Amino acid sequence: MSNQIDHPTSSPVDRRAWLGLLVVLGPVLLVSMDGSVLFLAMPEVTSALSPSADQALWILDIYGFVVGSLLIAFGNIGDRYGRLRLLLVGAILFGIGSTAAALSSSAEMLIASRALMGLGGATLLPSGLAVLSELFTDPRQRARAIGIFAATFATGFAIGPILGAVLLDSFWWGSVFLINLPVVLIFLAAAPVVLREVRSTRPGRVDALSVALSALGLLAVVYAIKHVAAYGVTPVTAISAVLGIILLTWFARRQRGLDHPLIDLTLFRERVFTVAILTGLLSLVAWSASAYLTATYLQSVLDYSVLVAGLLVLPGAAVLTTSCIVTPSVVERVGKRTSLIACHAFMAVGLLLLLFTGLTHGVEWFVASAVVAGVGYGISFSLVAETAVAAVPAERAGSAAALAETSNEIGNALGIALLGSLAAFVFRTNGPDQAGTLTETLHIPGLNTEVVEDAKSAFVDGLHAAGLVAGLLCALLALLAIRWIPKPGKANGDDPANRDTAPTDSAHTPGTPEARTPTH
Repeated sequence: MSNQIDHPTSSPVDRRAWLGLLVVLGPVLLVSMDGSVLFLAMPEVTSALSPSADQALWILDIYGFVVGSLLIAFGNIGDRYGRLRLLLVGAILFGIGSTAAALSSSAEMLIASRALMGLGGATLLPSGLAVLSELFTDPRQRARAIGIFAATFATGFAIGPILGAVLLDSFWWGSVFLINLPVVLIFLAAAPVVLREVRSTRPGRVDALSVALSALGLLAVVYAIKHVAAYGVTPVTAISAVLGIILLTWFARRQRGLDHPLIDLTLFRERVFTVAILTGLLSLVAWSASAYLTATYLQSVLDYSVLVAGLLVLPGAAVLTTSCIVTPSVVERVGKRTSLIACHAFMAVGLLLLLFTGLTHGVEWFVASAVVAGVGYGISFSLVAETAVAAVPAERAGSAAALAETSNEIGNALGIALLGSLAAFVFRTNGPDQAGTLTETLHIPGLNTEVVEDAKSAFVDGLHAAGLVAGLLCALLALLAIRWIPKPGKANGDDPANRDTAPTDSAHTPGTPEARTPTH
């Protein structure tokens, strides 16, 4: 890789930086991959553990909610108390959670294990990106390293279902978690040697109440959504929804009065930053929901094996990864405004193609949907991280990186919680009323052909509803980008909306050595 950097020869510092990048990418790949690795495995998990409809959704997205709820907090903790230390603790927790998940004997145990994995994942992502900012002091090399980081993160989401399919073809469902252990062990051995401890020069107190308000508020709202989809409106769901909204409102108001807020709300005054963060959120809402629902569609409606379903995912995954890698070069040519608009246009068209899937046909529409939408997903995964890191002072690199990754992780979980619950609601209202999910229904013995067809038809209706809503949301955000982001040269040149590339002034570039205190 040394022939790609800007200097004619590679110094020991350069080699150490690229080796450090390689070490950090292992956990990054695992954290993103485990957000999607269960999509194709859920039919087997359902057969083995018999979760209820809402437990099945919690198995899928408790991981993303824990990661997303705590990323901001751990970004701040890493800034103030040491990022390498946090990386090592997070890797240990992630390994313990992975082992427990693989050995789970009940739905409740698997949910708890996935939550522990999420706790470890929340420590790894923001500190990993901030450590890279310290390793790469040259702005151009740093931008390249961040692009590789973002591409790896996107690749993990994309290959998770494929890897799960390959493993399930030969092993039991718990194997999708045990593969994490070798990577964790290698990281624990290599990180203390290659990486250095880094912390902010002006540490401040982490507000524990803000952490609790954000996590509990988010979980209360999602609990209400899931139970409405599975069982309808009840007093418990109404109370949970109101409580969650109150807690999240309290959290937002509290941030304005803190000297060291978990989320710096002033960042959202910059419209490019705001649209980019919304892009990161919505792209994962759409991607996770469509990936989960189409995985079930391929296996339970079209009756493909898990391995064949995994192979059908490959074209979309390849396009997504390629798009993420080439996006920085494209942005340099066409600018952030055009890139963000194109991102949502591709996603909207791709998601709307799912409306052409049916009971006996649709695999070609699924592949076309994944390929077209994959272009947009790749742009989002690459552009959101670059925008967030470039927009903040160096001492806020960890928390800003956490905000970018939070938009992805919360979006990943919200996609299943919101659009997955929408699909479950449509299935419950249109289906044969035999069980809460299609997979559970198909496992009921003695069903006649008419009931099976009704169940499959109801699931396809739910898939279409989720695809339609996601596609319209992407189209709406494309219009918002057109309206909010001025064309270059239309406004003050210092407006961030008019900057098509990241700033190179070291005073504003995350990761400059003056903003860090390395500790050996």
